[in-house]
Amino acid sequence: MDTLHYRFEQGRRVLPPGGAAVLVGVVGSGNLEVLIEAASLDGACAIEVHTAAMGFGATWQAVLDDFHQRWQLQDARIAINDMGATPAVVSLRLDQAVQTMLGGSP
Repeated sequence: MDTLHYRFEQGRRVLPPGGAAVLVGVVGSGNLEVLIEAASLDGACAIEVHTAAMGFGATWQAVLDDFHQRWQLQDARIAINDMGATPAVVSLRLDQAVQTMLGGSP
């Protein structure tokens, strides 16, 4: 199991404060789950990835850079539990989590 940490600064989109955390997806059978919540992080978005696929740090960085460019979240904490999902599934689940929390689209 590999644990990766990412932090993105200078986001502009704020999650609803004090709201419940949102969980989307299911771990198992090549999928993943994403938990997102508002957190006081001095305007940053912190992402922690727990993955069974070792050695894919550069791929995760690319997927999460793209996610940050789309959403520009601030004061958000995201936890990802992965069992080998493809980058497309990761992006889909991340977008689904944010859309669920915000109640809309990018």
